[in-house]
Amino acid sequence: MNRGQNLPRTAGELKAAGHRARGVKVEIRENLLAALRGGGNPWHGIVGFDRTVLPQLERALLAGHDIVLLGERGQGKTRLLRTLIGLLDEWSPVIEGSELGEHPFEPITAESRRRAAELGDDLPVAWRHRSERYAEKLATPDTSVGDLIGDVDPVKVAQGRSLGDPETIHFGLVPRAHRGIIAVNELPDLAERIQVGLLNVMEERDIQIRGYTMRLPLDVLLVATANPEDYTNRGRIITPLKDRFGAEVRTHYPLDVDDEINLVRQEAELVAEVPDALIEVVARFVRNLRGSGAIDQRSGVSARFAVAAAETLAAAALRRSAITGEDVAVARPIDLDSIPAVLQGKLEFEAGEEGREIEHLVHLLRLAIAETARSAFAGLDLSPLEDAIGEGRIVTTGERVPASEVLGALPELPVLHEVAERVGVTPTDPPGRIASAVELALEVLYLSRRLAKDAEDGTAVYGP
Repeated sequence: MNRGQNLPRTAGELKAAGHRARGVKVEIRENLLAALRGGGNPWHGIVGFDRTVLPQLERALLAGHDIVLLGERGQGKTRLLRTLIGLLDEWSPVIEGSELGEHPFEPITAESRRRAAELGDDLPVAWRHRSERYAEKLATPDTSVGDLIGDVDPVKVAQGRSLGDPETIHFGLVPRAHRGIIAVNELPDLAERIQVGLLNVMEERDIQIRGYTMRLPLDVLLVATANPEDYTNRGRIITPLKDRFGAEVRTHYPLDVDDEINLVRQEAELVAEVPDALIEVVARFVRNLRGSGAIDQRSGVSARFAVAAAETLAAAALRRSAITGEDVAVARPIDLDSIPAVLQGKLEFEAGEEGREIEHLVHLLRLAIAETARSAFAGLDLSPLEDAIGEGRIVTTGERVPASEVLGALPELPVLHEVAERVGVTPTDPPGRIASAVELALEVLYLSRRLAKDAEDGTAVYGP
C-alpha cells in the first residue's frame, strides 16, 4: 500500500475492507514465510550469514521469540536488526492521534478506548509506514526507567489530574514501540535496576511506574545486541531477563575472503578507484589481524576496520592524483603503506606489545600482499621482469610519482601484459590501473627476495 491509494479512513471502512488485526510477531512470521516461499531475500545488505546466522534468526522469528544477538564489535548486529523493518507490512492502520499507535480494532489506552466507544465505526484511522514502527536505543549506564518505560508527567498533574490517574503518564520508548520492533543495543550496559523494568514488559505485558501498575497489553518484538564477553563472563544481563529472551543467536565475522571483499565493496565509500586485487589485500590483512596473537581478540577486529582501510587507500590515491595531475585516481600497492599508521588506533593490542604495534601491522600487511599476489600470479613466470630490473633499470613509485613514470621506467615486456591480464586489466585501460598491476608484481618479487626495495618518506625504489 502507499499513501496515494484510497485507503480506509475510519474503523468502519477498515472492517468493510476485510482488514484483520495481527500481532507484530504474527505479521513478521507471515511476511517472512511469504518471502521464503517466493524465493526472495528479506536480508538485503547482509553478507556472509546465509548458512549460519540467518537460518537461526529465521527460526527464532517464526517461533515468535524475542532475540539477543551475541557477537564482537563490527559483526553487523545492528545492521541485521534494522533489516527486520522489511518484514513489517509497508503500511499499517492506527487510531488517528493515538499516543501509542494503537490498532483501531484493539485500543489499549484509556483515552483510545473512550474514543472507540464514543465514535464506533466513525473512529478516524491514519496509516503508519513500517519505518515508523522500529525504535532503537543504545543502552548506556545513565539510561533511566523513564526513558524506556515512562514516568509521571508533572505538566499533566498540574492540569488537575490525580497522581494515580494513568493518563498522567508520559510513556517511554518501549510502550511507544507498541505494534512494532524495539531494539536495545549493548544490552549489558543497562544498569541492573533498569533491566528489571523490562521484565514485566516482556512476560506479563504490563508496566509499573511510580508504585502503581498499568495493564497495557503491549505488542512488541524486543531484540537486543550484546558482546559475548559481557553477556557470559561478567554476567551483566540479569538472569530473569536472559530467561525471557526466547532465542540467542551468535554472529561472526565473514568466514571467507570473498565475503570480506563483498562486505568492503558494499560498505566502503571510495573517493578513488581501488582495483579488486587491492581490496583483496585489505580483506586478507583484516583476516590476518583476526588470527594474530598480538591483537586482543576479545575486543575483535571490526568489519569497520576493513572499510576504513579501503577508504584510506582510496584517499591516498586521490591525494596523489591531485599532486601529480593524473586524470584518473587509481590506488596502487604503494598506497597500502598509509594504512597501518592511520588505523593503528582502531585496534586493541595484547599487553606487552607496546612499541611494536606498527611492526606487527606492517608484517601482517606484507603477508596479505604476498598471499594476494601469489594467488593472482600463480604459474606466471616473472623472471623477465626480474631480469629487466637486474640489468640496471630502477623503478621508483610513491605518493608523488604518477603512473606514467612507473610504466616508463620499464621496457615493453610481454610478461607485463600477462600481469595486467591476471588482475583484470587490459592494455587500453588508464595508466593507473596498469601501474597498479605492475607494482603488485614488483612487490611480490621483493617479498620473495628476488628484488631489493628501498622505502622512505612515501617513496619506494625497486632495484636489483
